Formats: sequence, structure tokens, C-alpha cells
Amino acid sequence: MTPTAERVTRPRLFSGPHLPLVLGVIGLVTLSAFENRAVGTALPTMVREFDALGSFGLASAAPNASYLISLAIAGLWSDRRGPIPTLRVGAIAFTLAQLLVGTATGMPMVVAGRLLSGLAEGLLDVSLMVLVARALPAVLRPRMFSLFAAMWILPSVIGPVLTGLVTEQFGWRWVFLGAVILLVPSWMLLGPAMRQSLNTPAPERSAEDAAELEAWRAALPWAFAASVALFSMTLAGGQLEAHPVIGGIAIPVALVTLGLAAVRVMPKGTFVARHGFPAVVAVRGLGGAAFAGVGAYLPLLLTLQHDFSPSRAGVTLSITGVCWAFGSWLQGREHAIQRVNVLRAGLAFMTGGLLVTSLLAWTGATTWFGLIGWAFAGIGMGLSSSSLSVLTLDLSDHNNSGRNSSAAQMAGTMSISTALAISGTLLAFNSDDPRPWVFGAIITTGAFVALLGLLTAGRVRKRADLLG
Repeated sequence: MTPTAERVTRPRLFSGPHLPLVLGVIGLVTLSAFENRAVGTALPTMVREFDALGSFGLASAAPNASYLISLAIAGLWSDRRGPIPTLRVGAIAFTLAQLLVGTATGMPMVVAGRLLSGLAEGLLDVSLMVLVARALPAVLRPRMFSLFAAMWILPSVIGPVLTGLVTEQFGWRWVFLGAVILLVPSWMLLGPAMRQSLNTPAPERSAEDAAELEAWRAALPWAFAASVALFSMTLAGGQLEAHPVIGGIAIPVALVTLGLAAVRVMPKGTFVARHGFPAVVAVRGLGGAAFAGVGAYLPLLLTLQHDFSPSRAGVTLSITGVCWAFGSWLQGREHAIQRVNVLRAGLAFMTGGLLVTSLLAWTGATTWFGLIGWAFAGIGMGLSSSSLSVLTLDLSDHNNSGRNSSAAQMAGTMSISTALAISGTLLAFNSDDPRPWVFGAIITTGAFVALLGLLTAGRVRKRADLLG
């Protein structure tokens, strides 16, 4: 085949039959990202209007609880019935969530809407992954996942500003009601890909796959237990200073429950990083905990130790969004590097970047030097997280892509929540005068966890691949 013919026949994202799917997915991901960023801006106004400041933590934590159980349900449902029913229910739940919050007459309606929002996010996340796996050839998936990350840049940079303007000019309700209107064009663009998926014959299931489906269904109660533990842990962490005894009991109990649930819902071999997909899940958990566990405390560190204003401290969020997307874009380019080596490079960037970032706490290093480290960590997260998504689908088939996508995202959610609970407890016990060593310990531990992910990354290949 000549180079010209190869260029003609090579599939592309933004042309031909793939274009509507790509635009529809981009629309949904962007809409979800804007909704995610909008809540943080609009929620303070909402609780003041309803004179329910005490419900702020409840409304913030509610989606985390429903998201985890939603992931488990979506994985099972997508594998048994295909991604379309899951996607439809996710879109309906998203619509109802925005309507509930947008028309709320009190905080109970807001909390109910936030619970539905978490449910919708889990259903949409998994079903879109399965739809991408079925509708796009493997060669296009890295680029698709780089677009996933890129679609978070605009909401991260202008989302809070846009939400603030809408809230001031039209009222916070239109932040949520407007999302319902924007859902329509995205859904229409997904139509061709959904019809194609519905017309695709269901794959034949082996006895082994049927047994795995039943095992996953049996693990659903444990996913619910993990959701409750996550919700309890989030609330207890927020009340630790006011109610230290209750919080001191609730957090360890929730952590134990979350650990027991993780053993039941994660693939066998995850906690020993067995070759293949279990190692992918393990690395997903380690990388997520390392990066998010540090990112949550950087604005506070800059505010307390480097005299940043709250608005200036928010620069870490912009760095996160831009550098994450850049790293994801890099992994999506055409190259001859093995996917596992791209993953290793990302985790190496993250480890080194976090070590440099820790200098913000341990030394008197200039702020820009530490923020450069955080930028490198963000690039590493973009390289590694998108590569893990690609590997998840590469190590899956039509029978288990839903469950595998669900397991990988659940691992990230549970590990991040655990990291935040532990670091939050450490900070709470030193809340009167948080010393530099508190932040230094949090960031350095994040670098160590990223290093564990780097050391584990080579095991994402199946043993047969190593021998081949």
C-alpha cells in the first residue's frame, strides 16, 4: 500500500461516520464538566437563599455517594444490555437532576437533585466508555480520550466566571435549567452511533463470562456499602473540628467498610497488581490518590504559607486543567511508543513533579518553582490517566468493557476518597496552626504513592505479552 493510500484509508475522528459520535460525546462531557464546576460557584448562593448553611456539606457530598453505586450498576447493565439503555437512563437522570435543583423550593430538593446528579454521572461515564469501545476502532481511542481531558479546560477556566455572571444576572436557577437545554443537541448528535450500537448483534457469552456477571451482581450490595461509607466519611471529615469524638469514630469505621467493600468489588488480583487488567485498576487507584490527594490542598498551602489571595491560589486549578489536557493530547498523538511506556512516562512525570511541588512546604523555594513541579505532575496525570483508559478498553471485550470501565473508575473514586479522608484528618488535628510539615507530609506521601504506581505500571501487560 502506498503512503497516499494509507492516508486515505486511515480512520479519522473528525470526518466520516465518526464525526457525529465525537461531537455528541464532546458535548456531553463538556456539559457534565460545566455542571460539575458550576455547582461549586452557585451552591454558596443557594444555601444562603434557603437559609440552610448547615446543608452545604450534605449537598456537596451527596453526588459522591450515588456516583459509586451508579458505577457498579452501569457496568453490569452496559455489559448485559449494551450501552444505549444505560446512556438513556443517565441522560434522563441528568435532566431530572437539573430540573430538581433549578426549581428547588428548599434544600431537600437540592440534595435530591445532587443525588440524582451523581447517579447520572456514573451511568453516563460508563456507557460513553462502552459506546466508544464499540463504535470507534482501537487506533482512534487515544485521541478520543485526549479530547475527554481537553473538554475540561474551558469549564475549568471560564466555568466559575460564567456561572457567577449567570447567577448575578439571571439567578442561580438558570445555571441548572440551561444545562437541560444544552443537552438536546448533544443527544441528537449521538443518534447515529446509538442506532449502530443497537443494530450490532449481542456477543456470545461463555460460561466463564456468565459467572463473572453473576459475581459482579453479587457485589452490588458491597458497592452500596462503599457509597454509604464514602458519604459518611465526607460528612464526618467536614464536622471533625466541631464534633471530634463522633468524627474520630465515624472516619475509621467508614475506612474499614470502604476497604472491605473494595476487596469485594475490585477484580481479583487488584491488591497484588496481578498482570493484566487487575494491575490497570491498581495503578488507576494509586495515580488518582497521588494527584487528587495533593491537588486538594495546594490552594490552602499557597494561601497560608505563601500569602496568596484565594483568587490567586486558584491558579492551581487552571494549571491542573491545562497541563492535564496537554499530557492527554501528547499521549493521543501518533507514535511508535508502547502504551505501557507512555503510562510509565506519565507516572515518572507525576512522581518528579510532586517531589518538586513538595518544596513549597519543606523549603523557602520560590513559589513559581513549586508550581512548575505541579505543572509537570499535571502533564504526567494527563499522560497516565488517558493511557489507563486506553488500556482498560484494550484489555476488555464487548462482554466486559462496562464492568472493567466501572471497576477502574470505582478504584479511582475510592482511593481518592481514602486519601482525602486521611489527609483531612491530619489537617484537622493541626487546624489551629497547620505547620509546613503537615502539607509537606501530604505532598511527599502523594509522590511516594505515584512512585508505587510507576513501579507497578509494567504489570499492566499480560504475562503472555511479556513472554511473546
